[in-house]
Amino acid sequence: MLKRIKLVPVLFLLPSLLFLGVFVYIPIVQNFFNSFFDFSVFSQTKEFIGSRYFKELFEDKILMTSFANNIKYAVISVIFQVFFALILATILEDKLFRRIAPTLRVIYFIPVMISISVIALLFSFIYNPQMGLLNSFLELIGLESLAKPWLGNATTAIYAVIAMSQWQSVGFITMLFIVAIQKIPKDLYEAADIDGAGRIRKFFNITVPQVKETMFVNILITVTGSMLVFNEPYILTSGGPGISSMTLSVHMYQLGFIKDNMGYASAVATLIFVVTAIFALIQIKVSGTGKDE
Repeated sequence: MLKRIKLVPVLFLLPSLLFLGVFVYIPIVQNFFNSFFDFSVFSQTKEFIGSRYFKELFEDKILMTSFANNIKYAVISVIFQVFFALILATILEDKLFRRIAPTLRVIYFIPVMISISVIALLFSFIYNPQMGLLNSFLELIGLESLAKPWLGNATTAIYAVIAMSQWQSVGFITMLFIVAIQKIPKDLYEAADIDGAGRIRKFFNITVPQVKETMFVNILITVTGSMLVFNEPYILTSGGPGISSMTLSVHMYQLGFIKDNMGYASAVATLIFVVTAIFALIQIKVSGTGKDE
């Protein structure tokens, strides 16, 4: 009877474990195995080359630029998608905005539901140097000196791509924070009101500590997504001009499907996995989330 009871949880977990094994863990191991071989998409055989591709990773200037762009992506995304989203969620849950909060939530969440291809097309018009809305607006307010080809400039291209991503994603993180804020006991805010605490003090002393777990999840989602970002830079700039807006995933794609070097692309994919896992482990360690107080 005891063995039968212990078997029941295993049976419930088995489908998900099989799914993860077939579609996640086995491909990860296979990809790591492929990184030790030189082959193309249509190769009939694979040539074993050992760790040569892993050594080349440290000499790849494109890879270094891509990694730097991913770090920029992560830092800016954490600032806007997490911290700004938390402030926005707090404002939307304030008593002053209670009547119009549902409408504002829909407005902020609409970009999340739009296809990334449509958003990229929209922002390509916004960034257009001749007739784009951004340059036209700058000229309208007397700042025409700041107008430039945003996607065609090596300095601004990556930041233009990142800006588009923030516009699309901040609504999703905001909704997660709103759910967390709604679960905070109202007694805490009422007690703070009695003590004469203002909105800023209540934000830092009540809201932030109470949404700590959600903040950790959002930071994890944001940083992991920043390390894996592909659609935005690929659709808008394809990593250009030059390699100025290249990211790790775009570099991996170009190596595998344009330069037809699947072995080296597998090595880059392994690096992406390792870097993402390290960032996730660091965040889990630093946050101490899930531990009993």
